[in-house]
Amino acid sequence: MIASSNTYTTALSGTAEAPPNESPGTGTATVGFDIDTHTLVIDVTFSGLIGMTTAAHIHCCTAIPGEGTAGVATQVPNFVDFPLGVTAGVYSHVFDTSLAGTWNQAFINAHGGTTAGAEAALLAGLDSGSAYFNIHSTAAPGGEIRGFLQPVPEPATVAMLALGAPLMLALARRRKRHC
Repeated sequence: MIASSNTYTTALSGTAEAPPNESPGTGTATVGFDIDTHTLVIDVTFSGLIGMTTAAHIHCCTAIPGEGTAGVATQVPNFVDFPLGVTAGVYSHVFDTSLAGTWNQAFINAHGGTTAGAEAALLAGLDSGSAYFNIHSTAAPGGEIRGFLQPVPEPATVAMLALGAPLMLALARRRKRHC
């Protein structure tokens, strides 16, 4: 299993598209990426699309995190075995990122001409919030629902915050009493 420090998640919606649309479609995408083992794990669920799915992939990297558009980083026109011609579905697949077939060749070329360059660029985009998952459909060829992938904190970080927050509150209260 991929370490949680390399896990990214997003909610997919039409309002997150550029430009936003009124699709009632929704979904979630979770991406696990381990650059050391060259593993990209993708888990997606979606439903309520207006059109039939035509493509799905990860785009990277926008100029401003959480905004704009970018070229396709991963397979084109869509991920292998992604459910096409449907308005709802589930997808789970593990990719080997050391293989050129995992990537859009244009993305490889733009990042040094190697899969290692593509891996490094996608990791930077995922870590910065400038990569997004997009599902395209017959109703919205440019994309019906999308979401910018955000890092999921490591369980140890969450635990430290959970333990540290009460301590900080107690110290703040104590300091306030002494003022």
